[in-house]
Amino acid sequence: MKLTAPWEKDAGFGRKLKTYRNHTKIIAQPGIVMKVLRRKRIVLFMAYFLLLALTMLNLANYKWTKEPQQCNHQMRSATYQSRSDIRFLYRPSLAKKRQLIYVLTTWRSGSSFFGELFNQNHEVFFLYEPMWHIWQKLYPGDAVSLQGAARDMLSSLYRCDLSVFQLYNSPGGKNFTSLGLFGATLNKVVCSYPLCSAYRKDVVGMVDDKVCKKCPPQSLRLLEEECLKYNTVVIKGVRILDVNVLAPLMEDPSLDLKVIHLVRDPRAVANSRIKSRHGLIRENLQVVRSRDPKLRRIPFVDPGHKANKKDGSDYHSIGAMEVICDRTSRTLRTALNPPSWLKGKYMVVRYEDLVENPVKTLRNIYRFANLTTNHDIESFALNMTSGSSSSSKPFIVSSRNATQAASAWRTVLSIQQIKQVEDYCHHSMSVLGYERVRTAMEAKDLSKPLLSRSKI
Repeated sequence: MKLTAPWEKDAGFGRKLKTYRNHTKIIAQPGIVMKVLRRKRIVLFMAYFLLLALTMLNLANYKWTKEPQQCNHQMRSATYQSRSDIRFLYRPSLAKKRQLIYVLTTWRSGSSFFGELFNQNHEVFFLYEPMWHIWQKLYPGDAVSLQGAARDMLSSLYRCDLSVFQLYNSPGGKNFTSLGLFGATLNKVVCSYPLCSAYRKDVVGMVDDKVCKKCPPQSLRLLEEECLKYNTVVIKGVRILDVNVLAPLMEDPSLDLKVIHLVRDPRAVANSRIKSRHGLIRENLQVVRSRDPKLRRIPFVDPGHKANKKDGSDYHSIGAMEVICDRTSRTLRTALNPPSWLKGKYMVVRYEDLVENPVKTLRNIYRFANLTTNHDIESFALNMTSGSSSSSKPFIVSSRNATQAASAWRTVLSIQQIKQVEDYCHHSMSVLGYERVRTAMEAKDLSKPLLSRSKI
């Protein structure tokens, strides 16, 4: 009997056997196996890399396009929330093409005049000391503890969200109006068309607060709409004590924020604080309360500083310089070795340079702020610093001999007061080019300059 092979009876079985033989040949050739495995590894690696790249691109796109959210820890008034909060929720990013400037300074540094250089510019939406409302509402808190609230207010204001002022309104009080903002009656935006017919924003000149007080109070919503028309928003404040407080705002990709740091000789600041002590009672107390009780500080140079009423009233004015200069030194240390968020976004301006050469300094400031100066603004700066008077009432901007006013401390302060301020402020003075004096005679010798080149 003839035997028949399985593959002769079943064609399918024959195909399987043929495949088996082929595989056996491949296994017998290790080089071919390695090539196949290598190709598979390459394909898998490329697929993994492509998937990873697509994931990273999606995450980056989400991070840079997501609109930052604002968090309010207090409820806004119901009447304002109904027409304002929802409107801001759907507002697109405002600041990507807007230049935002914060003037970082302290009390009695010539900041009111400095702010006028922006208030007079028709291209600028200017706000004067908006954080005043925080300090008044939360009094008697110390200056350092109020830094976070001040930064949060700036975050809203730079987005033209003025409803933040309602957080610091009295319970049951009326809604804020344009005239309710601190310094509103000297503000060119508030006192000019279309909010008021008293002035024209494009005409350079000081605002008479008595005239502006007659302007009709406008809703904050109208003021917000006016804010949105401007490509440049400038806020001047004395209540942010350290530029590092502003780091979250300067790192925010939706905000193009720059800082102009206005400084002045600390001895001149102390002298002006003493002169204005009755108007700075609350502020002096809030700043002095921020002193570190554990810090081993230099004792007051004059042990009899409270021996009479006058020296007692001057004590807090000079004592506040300890906190002010400590925070100024922190800012300067950061500026000397700037992190990425500060590079190209920080400029220091000495008040003494401004009053000595106002036009040149103004042009440098405007260039930094991406603004264009003109003859009227330059003439304004020149006239305000070259008047015949050597002094003026505190908190009032007027034309005067600013150069004489800048050195008035040298003939007014006692040598004990000078030494005390120099001990508090020696680091910032060294960085900014303010030279110390050794004797009372040297201080009073006005022919001897005490200003050298700044290290920044």
